[in-house]
Formats: sequence, structure tokens, C-alpha cells
Amino acid sequence: MNKLLAMILLVAMSGLSGCNTIEGAGKDIQSGGDAVSDTARDVKKEM
Repeated sequence: MNKLLAMILLVAMSGLSGCNTIEGAGKDIQSGGDAVSDTARDVKKEM
């Protein structure tokens, strides 16, 4: 019984940490996209 509970907890913790990692990656990608958009806007103003 204890091994089953430990396995369930391990799988649950792995799943939750994976969601946090994916969310963080999404935020990083969004920040990169914002920087590219800002730079493109600046270049367009200078033209």
C-alpha cells in the first residue's frame, strides 16, 4: 500500500512540475516575441 501511494504522489508531483515548466517556457517565448515586436516598431518609426 505504501509503495502504491508513493508512486501516485511521485507521478502527481512530476505532472505538476511539468506544467510549471511549460508555463514558464510560454512566458519566456512571449517576452521574446514582445521584444521583437518592439524592435520592429522602432525600426519602422526610423524609416
